Amino acid sequence: EVHFVESGGGLVQAGGSLRLSCVASGFTFDDYAIGWFRQAPGKEREGVACVNSGDGSTYYGDSAKGRFTVSRDNAKNTVYLQMNSLKPEDTAVYYCDADSHCSGNGWKDWGQGTQVTVSS
Repeated sequence: EVHFVESGGGLVQAGGSLRLSCVASGFTFDDYAIGWFRQAPGKEREGVACVNSGDGSTYYGDSAKGRFTVSRDNAKNTVYLQMNSLKPEDTAVYYCDADSHCSGNGWKDWGQGTQVTVSS
């Protein structure tokens, strides 16, 4: 059973920081890319960041570049999203998911999400 548990969200002031965690289980973690997505009310799910397996290469959505950093700890089956310089427009539910590669189209197993709210 593929399972993700996202945590670390909360209410922060604009300009603040949060570190989200995604703990995965039910598959061979080391073999998969892990992506972070977010969804705000009334909007479609948006890709935020992704880290590949193997070489650990990373990719970021335009809104995340320069502010967010994704990393993975294979020994802990965990992916992190360090979010700095948060803005109100970052407010959303953040999810993680797995696919064979960051450029894949099989993203479908995201967890329950963690709420991030950034106040002005």
